[in-house]
Amino acid sequence: MALGAQRWNILWLVCGEGMRLVIGGMVIGMIIAIAVSRLIEQLLYGMSGRDPVVFLSVPVVLTAVALLACYIPVWRPMRIDPILALREE
Repeated sequence: MALGAQRWNILWLVCGEGMRLVIGGMVIGMIIAIAVSRLIEQLLYGMSGRDPVVFLSVPVVLTAVALLACYIPVWRPMRIDPILALREE
């Protein structure tokens, strides 16, 4: 911010990097979950191994938690005045 970046640029940078990792992990996890669900489906009696509610709700909850986990560390530095931070260094 001391070099001209806006608060939203810093938020976008930190959250963007974190969410790239989360989305990549979710894609790999969903592929593995779909493959394993076919194997587990044989062990489940009267239930489907590919429940669409689970396959849709879990990524939504994980994305919300990941956004919160990315936002919390960047929240405090976004509020600091850059001039005050430079004076203290």
